Amino acid sequence: MFDSDKQLFKDYKNQVNHERKIIILWQLIILVSFIALWEIASRMEWINPMIFSFPSEIFSILLKKFSDGTIISHLQITLIETVLGLLIGTIVGIIFAVVLWSSLRLSKIMKPFLAVLYAIPKVAFAPIIIVAIGPSYVSVIAIGAIISAAITTLVIYTAYREVDPNYERVLKSFGANRKQIFREAIFPAALPAMLSIVKVNVGLSWVGVIVGEFLISKEGLGYLIISGFQEFDFPLVISILVVIALCAVIMYKIAECIERWLIKNTN
Repeated sequence: MFDSDKQLFKDYKNQVNHERKIIILWQLIILVSFIALWEIASRMEWINPMIFSFPSEIFSILLKKFSDGTIISHLQITLIETVLGLLIGTIVGIIFAVVLWSSLRLSKIMKPFLAVLYAIPKVAFAPIIIVAIGPSYVSVIAIGAIISAAITTLVIYTAYREVDPNYERVLKSFGANRKQIFREAIFPAALPAMLSIVKVNVGLSWVGVIVGEFLISKEGLGYLIISGFQEFDFPLVISILVVIALCAVIMYKIAECIERWLIKNTN
C-alpha cells in the first residue's frame, strides 16, 4: 500500500512537471512569435518603424547603453526607488489593515473613505506629494509607496474579514483575547493573500515611481523616457520600456519564489 502511494505521488509530480514544461514552451513560443512579428511588421512598414522601431534595433541600443554604462546608473536609481516604495507601501498597508480589523467601529467609520480611496486614481496624488515634500527622491518613493499602501490596505483588510468566523469562535470559547485570535487564526489564514499582494505591488510601485520620475526626476528610467519623447528618440523610449518590463518580471518572479518558500516553511 505504501509503495502504491509513493508511485501515485511520483506520477502526480511527473504530471505537474510535464504541465509546467508545456506552459513554459508555449510562453516561449508566444514571446518569440511576438518579437518576430514585430520585426517583420516594422520591416514591411505595416507599422511605423519610426515610432515602434525594430526588435533588432532595440537590442543594439540596449547593448550599447549597457556597454558604456549610461543606463546602469539610471536603472540603479529607479530600482532602489521601486524596491523602497514596494516595501514601505506593503508594510504600511498591512499595518493599516491590522488597525482596521482590530476595531470594528473604526472599520465601519472608515468604510466610505476606503471606497473613495479605492475609486480615486492613485497617481493623481503625485503632484500634491511633490508640492508637499518637494522635488526629491523621497517624493518619488512616496508616490510608489502610497499607491501600494492603498491597495494593500483594502485587499488585506478584506482578507482578514473573510477568514472563517468559526476559527474566531473556537478561540473565544477557550478564552482567547483579540490579539491571540489575530496571531493564531487571522494572520495565518490571511498569509497567502498578504504574500500575493506583494506581487501586485511590484507593478503598482513601478507605475508610481515612473510617474514620479516623469514629473520631477533628472535621473532614472522615467527621466530617460521623457528625454526620449522630447528628442523624438522613440527607439530609446521603447528600449527603456523593455528594460522596465524585464525588471518588473524579475521582481515578480522573486516575489513569487519568496511567497512559495514562506508558505511552505510556515506550513
